[in-house]
Amino acid sequence: MTSDMTSAPVRFSTIGLPEADRITRWEEHNAEALIGLRCRSLRDTALDATEINLQLPAVHLARVVSSPHVVERPLSEIRRVPSDAVVCYLPLAGDAFFYHDDGTWLLRPGQLLICDAERPFMRGFSQGLEELVVKIPHGVWRQLGGPVPLRKPLLLDDGAVLTRTFASLVAGALRPRPGSDVSEDVLLDLLASAAAGGTPSLSAVHLSVAKTYIEEHLTDTGLSAARVARGVGISERHLSRVFADAGTSAPRHLLHRRLEHAHALLRTGEVVTVAEAAARSGFVSAAHFSHRFKERYGLRAGDLLREARART
Repeated sequence: MTSDMTSAPVRFSTIGLPEADRITRWEEHNAEALIGLRCRSLRDTALDATEINLQLPAVHLARVVSSPHVVERPLSEIRRVPSDAVVCYLPLAGDAFFYHDDGTWLLRPGQLLICDAERPFMRGFSQGLEELVVKIPHGVWRQLGGPVPLRKPLLLDDGAVLTRTFASLVAGALRPRPGSDVSEDVLLDLLASAAAGGTPSLSAVHLSVAKTYIEEHLTDTGLSAARVARGVGISERHLSRVFADAGTSAPRHLLHRRLEHAHALLRTGEVVTVAEAAARSGFVSAAHFSHRFKERYGLRAGDLLREARART
């Protein structure tokens, strides 16, 4: 489920708004961008809150930073603004409480919370908030193997590798490189394992870490399977098994992502020549790139670039 980016990250902030309007504007923004919430400030000060949103074909991503406050999603708000979605929260800074039907949880930075937005809950941030959010429509969550409704929230606390990978995926998507496509596949790999069993398997984590490493070094012409294995701290043989279990190989996945990156550059006309697109996508040989591109997309790279120029 690799996406063609149809939107860019959008930033919204209450900072600079009239203090009396901030909570209302924050509630309106979240009802439109994520889920409907009722909000109140914990201190006798105005709410300072900023959110970066990015809509991908399957899921919605967000990064939220705010001063201390409490949010609530009661039944009345669920009826007023239904979301039909599951929401993942990954705090990056500041402890938070999460109140729901089964009790109250204290959440620490690095713990991944997954809950159904169609069930009431309350969240509080006495020290302020910095977190990443993923909103997954019920239909997508069901395709990933998750139950709908998700009657009991999931709390994943599997150590630094899992949470660091999840954070890197979401944060990286919210600041995409110019001309790049955002791949949802890597993120959905982790979420599928979480949906099915509540705890992603070690292989799923290794696959996601490896794909994340590839995304971060995609344009490096020296990137190879051996370097990926070293970069994520596993053997090359194990890396091969991990990708084989996913129905591909590390070299094939690397080629696939480089071609997608080049396709985005050509489609948007962000390069002057085909050779530039090849070089900026990690290809050593422009001729090899052209051959692979034609093989993959059924048209020549130069033709796609000419189409892009004709539209401008």
